[in-house]
Amino acid sequence: MASFFWGTTFVAQLTGMECIGPFTYNMSRFVIGFFVVLAIWAAFRRQRQRARAEGSYISGWRFGIGAGCIMFLASAFQQFALLFTTAGKTAFITCLYIVFVPLFARLIGKRIRLENWLGAFVAAAGLYCLSVQGELDLNYGDVLAFICSIFWAFHILFIDRYAERADNIELSAAQLAVCALLNGIACFWLEPFEWQYLLDAAIPILYAAVLSSGVAFTLQIMGQRTAEPAPAAVIMSLESVFGALAGWLVLGERLYSIELAGCALMLAGMLITQAGIILHRR
Repeated sequence: MASFFWGTTFVAQLTGMECIGPFTYNMSRFVIGFFVVLAIWAAFRRQRQRARAEGSYISGWRFGIGAGCIMFLASAFQQFALLFTTAGKTAFITCLYIVFVPLFARLIGKRIRLENWLGAFVAAAGLYCLSVQGELDLNYGDVLAFICSIFWAFHILFIDRYAERADNIELSAAQLAVCALLNGIACFWLEPFEWQYLLDAAIPILYAAVLSSGVAFTLQIMGQRTAEPAPAAVIMSLESVFGALAGWLVLGERLYSIELAGCALMLAGMLITQAGIILHRR
């Protein structure tokens, strides 16, 4: 469900910036998303009271500060990438985090198997085909999306560390609040602000705010309570498929043969990276 909301939100992110800048858009979606999660937090107060009585409650507010800082960087690079490239391509390149998650996990002592290296190589070849389009230089937006995928990998690993031990809804609310605050500072400092522009972009903002920011990020944290980071990444990477389909259905975006081959290679690299986990579990 999270991957579906994230993937289809690429279209909302792209259309929303027809009226407002990247930081203004992100500030708006994360502010509204915060209040959506805050309403969910209030609805689950009895569960928190029960957890406190049982001695199993751990607040998630402080852990959300770090998650929010990482999310701010990831979402900023992603939003600026959409100024220079398509929604479908941004979705696919963003999903390189499926390769980075197991690679970065090595830094915290986890083993890297052969399939991880093979998957990274295949995905990198796919990125070249998808982004270069017959030229030697990468599109500026593709580079930004690539950097964004690195920060999303950090975010997945950060959530994996704290999702099981802390209150999930508080963690989600805190990260949205921090991300909204940082985007607000950047917005008022770097971009012109007009209320009318926000009203003109209301529908794309609300879609991203409620379903992507409010619901999907909370679902991610709840899912990662029990899912390991690498398998979680392969499930969440389905956002690339939903993003490409949404770009085709709503915006009429087209991927040419070399770009389709790049998408196929990236998807193959993603699956190869995770294949060993499934085999070793069996």
